[in-house]
Amino acid sequence: MTTPPQVSFVTITEDQAGQRIDNFLLTYLKGVPKSHLYRIIRSGEVRINKARCLVNDKVQLGDIIRIPPIRVSETSQINKIIPAATFPIIFEDDYYLIINKPHGVACHGGSGVSFGVIEQLRQAKLYKFLELAHRLDKETSGILILAKKRLALVELQEQMKKNQITKEYFALTLGAWRDEKRNVKAPIYKYTNKDGERRVRIDQELGQFSHTIFTLKKKYAEFSLVNADLQTGRTHQIRIHLQYLGFPIAGDDKYGNFEQNKLLAKQGLKRMFLHAHHVKFMHPMTQQTLEVNCPLAPELASFLSKLS
Repeated sequence: MTTPPQVSFVTITEDQAGQRIDNFLLTYLKGVPKSHLYRIIRSGEVRINKARCLVNDKVQLGDIIRIPPIRVSETSQINKIIPAATFPIIFEDDYYLIINKPHGVACHGGSGVSFGVIEQLRQAKLYKFLELAHRLDKETSGILILAKKRLALVELQEQMKKNQITKEYFALTLGAWRDEKRNVKAPIYKYTNKDGERRVRIDQELGQFSHTIFTLKKKYAEFSLVNADLQTGRTHQIRIHLQYLGFPIAGDDKYGNFEQNKLLAKQGLKRMFLHAHHVKFMHPMTQQTLEVNCPLAPELASFLSKLS
């Protein structure tokens, strides 16, 4: 017998304060698809202190959140199909969990994805609190930071907004680079295509300021291995900036060379060659510099050895 759906009102506690309303609902309504949560926020069914809200509005201590009817049976069914999982740990303390995310695994559910890293880790029930501090594309591997306490999450995300965190990626591009270093400042505009997929493009009028520093690491006959140092953190930033330069990422199925990708798959590269390998920031709780590195995924290292 299922619980009849009804409107509920939740008062924000100190531990919940400071987060975006969409992230609060993702935690509070575990298992409900992100697309559905966005829909009820945008339709005005979710309210903060009786007022309509936007997905990026932040909740504060004592706020009263109106949540429309959500069928408990639907939520329970979704939760049952999420397999618990753990991932290789690079660093862990009382405040952060830093893992090596494999390619092909989304960071979170939504947009046609039933579940991701965060849902699987929560299902394992190893942590009382766990939230993504940032995100990686599904096909990107490497360093992913999760927060184990609300304050640790808020403080780190504040550093990210101020561009105080070093985040570096290795990317293998098509074509041979001439310059040792390239500063790319090309504004990025985010949109949704007719199939409902998130996409971005370079748009001088509508785009947001975006900055990536690329450094050539190694040249191959038809490829170049570059280091991408993010100065801003826009959706698909590295991918679209490299396409903009005329050097798309090998294996990129959204902004790459699709015919070349088919040939690469036959040669052993069956994924996008983008890997988060280095992160450095001041630990906001200990005030010590925290630096982590993550070697290339085995399949990427293997492909490079073939090129050599």
